[in-house]
Amino acid sequence: MATAADANAMRRAIALAARGLGSTSPNPVVGCVVLDASGHEVGAGHHERAGGPHAEVNALRQAGVLARGGTAYVTLEPCNHTGRTGPCAQALIEAGVARVVYAVADPDRQAAGGADTLRAAGVRVEQGLLAGEAEAGNAAWLTSVRLGRPYVLWKYAATLDGRIAAQDGTSRWITSAESRADVHRLRARADAVVVGAGTARADDPHLAVRGVEGAVQPLRVVVDTEGTAVRPGARVLDDAAPTLIAVAEDATTGLPGVVRIPRDGRGLSVPALLAALHRRGVRSVLLEGGPTLAGSFVAAGAVDKVVGYLAPALLGEGPAALTGAGIATLTEALRLEIDECVRIGPDLRVTATPRPQAATAAPLAPAAAATAPAVSKEH
Repeated sequence: MATAADANAMRRAIALAARGLGSTSPNPVVGCVVLDASGHEVGAGHHERAGGPHAEVNALRQAGVLARGGTAYVTLEPCNHTGRTGPCAQALIEAGVARVVYAVADPDRQAAGGADTLRAAGVRVEQGLLAGEAEAGNAAWLTSVRLGRPYVLWKYAATLDGRIAAQDGTSRWITSAESRADVHRLRARADAVVVGAGTARADDPHLAVRGVEGAVQPLRVVVDTEGTAVRPGARVLDDAAPTLIAVAEDATTGLPGVVRIPRDGRGLSVPALLAALHRRGVRSVLLEGGPTLAGSFVAAGAVDKVVGYLAPALLGEGPAALTGAGIATLTEALRLEIDECVRIGPDLRVTATPRPQAATAAPLAPAAAATAPAVSKEH
């Protein structure tokens, strides 16, 4: 049975894992803490970047000989796979660790099996400590492995009555400078930032991360079905970050960095778009597009978390945050569980997750593209 000391060590490992958000993709974020035989912390580390040492290796290097006979706490089952780095299960065995406690089993069949290897070597292995917290911290990678598509976080900014712009189209700025800075922190944790043609036309967005030290710039993606919204000289085409323009297979465009996606209904296929991003190593998407693009993702069951920035203002008229989601009656509403409500400057940031019964969706594989909801042409 886990003790308070076990829980404290695992909680520290989870906090360490979070340091890798935004820099380890397409690998998971992982943290590890090593206690010696008497229960004192002697090593700690996290996976810092893809291709670099894993969390266990970093922690064991710090612990040195003091790891022998001790316990390692890891947020994800130690890998059993030799890739750009060696298997962590073997590293733990060679270090003489007597006990390994991990939070979440590795769903990647190529790397799984570390627990069995440890047990076969006589190491005591325990699974499941603070699994919920560890899963939440590693949601993007786990979603990508389990569903075969990137994890999608939809972010929007609106007034308290849900308007994202005034009746005349003005929208800068609904929320505060503090909220806008917070959005850059979300971008810094994402592999890709996605907007639609409507946003590209109206705002000429830049989409790169600003004000976050050491940030790895995400891939900037514009869903431009007809290939007409992004013009030469657009800010998104500068060299601040890589850019991908998603257009229909039959669209005519001379822009660089184009990926062609099958049409579906009135726009592009959501599953095919996500599959194309997944093939490029994208494991997490920050969806920043307009209400129709968001509606397409919601209708496809491809929104994993929602972050709404609500300004203490009322407009009464103007576009709402979400449209075209295929929700016709109250019983079809996408119900959410509120994870967090915090003040960001004068605004309120609400973070919510679709309830399991509403969020469960089949993997968005390319084969599903013919029947899945479309990405809107306009947004």
